[in-house]
Amino acid sequence: MIWLLSLSLLAYAWVVLRRLVAWVKMAATTLPDGYIPKTTISVIIPVRNEAANIVALLQDLEAQQYPKELFEVLVVDDHSTDSTLQLLHQYNLGSTMSMRVLDLGDVAGKSMKKEAVKYGVEQATGELLVLTDGDCRVGPEWLQQYAHTYETKQPYFISGPVCFHNTHTTFERMQLVEFASLIGIGGASLALNKPNMCNGANLAYPKFIFEKVGGFSGNDGIASGDDEFLLHKVQQQFPGKAVFLKNNKALVYTDARKSLISFLSQRVRWASKWRSYQSINVQLVALVVFLVNFLLFLSIPFFLFGHLPLLVFVAAYIAKFAIDFLFLERILSFLNKKEYVWHMLPLQLVYVPYVVFTGVAGLFGRYRWKGRTIRN
Repeated sequence: MIWLLSLSLLAYAWVVLRRLVAWVKMAATTLPDGYIPKTTISVIIPVRNEAANIVALLQDLEAQQYPKELFEVLVVDDHSTDSTLQLLHQYNLGSTMSMRVLDLGDVAGKSMKKEAVKYGVEQATGELLVLTDGDCRVGPEWLQQYAHTYETKQPYFISGPVCFHNTHTTFERMQLVEFASLIGIGGASLALNKPNMCNGANLAYPKFIFEKVGGFSGNDGIASGDDEFLLHKVQQQFPGKAVFLKNNKALVYTDARKSLISFLSQRVRWASKWRSYQSINVQLVALVVFLVNFLLFLSIPFFLFGHLPLLVFVAAYIAKFAIDFLFLERILSFLNKKEYVWHMLPLQLVYVPYVVFTGVAGLFGRYRWKGRTIRN
C-alpha cells in the first residue's frame, strides 16, 4: 500500500506540477491599442429552462464592444418547459443586435444539447462560432478577445476560462476552487499541446472545422461532451491547432450548484464521458487523478486498522494538499479569486470520496439533468 500510494502521488505531482510550469510560461493574450476586428462571429447559445437567466446574458451580448454588424446571436431552445421561449421572442422584439431564436421543437426527433448546438451551427452565418450557455454572464470585451486570438493565431479551437460567481456559502466557494482546478488543468494541458478538457460555456471554433471533423459523429449517443469530444477530434486531426485564451477579460461567469444533489448530478454527468475518451494521454491523466484519490480514500481504513503508519497517512495527505495548493494559487490569482484559496482546506476533506464516487457513478452513464433522466 505504501509503495502504491507513493507512486500514485509521484505521478500526480508530475501531472500537476508540469502543468503549473506550462501555465506560468503561457503568455496572456492582450488586445493592441486601436484594435479593429474583422471576423464575423455567430454566438450560439443552446438553452433549456433558462427563464431565470437568459435575459441577463442577452443584455451582456447587447453591450459587447464589438461591431454589431459583425456578430449575430443564435439562441437554440431545447424543448423548454418554462417561459424561456416566450422571453426570447419578447427580448428579440426590442434588441439592437442581430438575433435569431431557433426552436429545436420544430425539428422532428431532435433534442438534447448536442442537437441544439448542431442546429445552431447549421444556421450560423459567421466565420467563427463562439459558444456559451444560457445561465452564463460575459464581459464587454468577450467577443473582442476571441476575434483577436482567432485573427492572430489562426487556431481551429479556442478554449476560454470559466469561473463561478455569486458564491456566498462555503459549499459554493469550495466548488469555485475545485472548478478552478479543472479550468487550470485544461488550459495548461492545451499549452503543452496535450489537450484533455475544456468547458462548453466558453469556447469557439471556425464553422468549417466543425464540418471538417464531422461534428459530433462518433459520440452522438453520449449526452454530454459537446465540448471535449470536439476538442479531441480537432487535436487528433490537426495537432497543435487548439489554444487556450488566457485573459481574464474573456472570462465567462456562471453559478455554482446550490444543492449537493444538483452538484453530484452535474459531476456524474461530466464523469460519464470519461470512459469514451479515445486519446491515451487523456485517459492516463484521468486515471492518475482517479487513482491517487482512490488510494488516499483506501488509506483511511488501512490506517484505522493499523496497516498504515500514522506518519505515512498524514504525509500522503499533506503532499496532495501541497501539490494542489501550488497549482491553485496561480489559477485563482488569474481568476481574481485568490482570497478563496484557503477553501482548499474543507475541500480536501471531501474531495477524495467525491472523486471516487463520481468516477464510479460516471461509469454507469445514468444521471438526471434539467428534468431529464439521461442514460449514455
